[in-house]
Amino acid sequence: MCKGVLPWMAGGALLALAFFLAVLFVKPIGVSTQFVIADAAVWDIVQPDIIVADDTAKSGYASPNAYLNKSGGKYAAAAKDLLNYSFVFVLAMMGGAALSAILKGDKPHSATQKTMPPVWENRFGNQTAKRYIACFIAGFIVLFGARLAGGCTSGHMMSGMMQTALSGYIFALGAFATAIPLAILLFNRTTR
Repeated sequence: MCKGVLPWMAGGALLALAFFLAVLFVKPIGVSTQFVIADAAVWDIVQPDIIVADDTAKSGYASPNAYLNKSGGKYAAAAKDLLNYSFVFVLAMMGGAALSAILKGDKPHSATQKTMPPVWENRFGNQTAKRYIACFIAGFIVLFGARLAGGCTSGHMMSGMMQTALSGYIFALGAFATAIPLAILLFNRTTR
């Protein structure tokens, strides 16, 4: 395995290549919308009239829900047929992350170390429940913000910058201008 600086550089290069190939051959990568699609698919099981076939809709499906019905029922159609590029891409990301965790060489020595990074433990202690609650709240805020902004970091920042969209650069500037001071505030500059 690579030592020192190379792993993050190699990872960055591979990530850039994946985004470039996606933009070149399929479409820009975006992830947060697929959580809405998954919710809509479950909603459709519980309430079957939330997504209906509609020959007049551009996608062939419509919904009384304005969000699912936008763009000619595009989201309604995606929720009706989950075997689409974007949804399978998100599933593959989760599978790849799981495979990476299984195959990586530096395994944690204990169950606590597995769920508790040293930087967290040094600052907030080793209570697993506290960490899980904080992670859930942070994840909720990030996903809520992504949907409020109409896309996530992979869509706005990474795909946007790959396409040289000014909005992608502005989003990246805003994300880092928020994330860096917050990380310093939460984890102290001296915490290792």
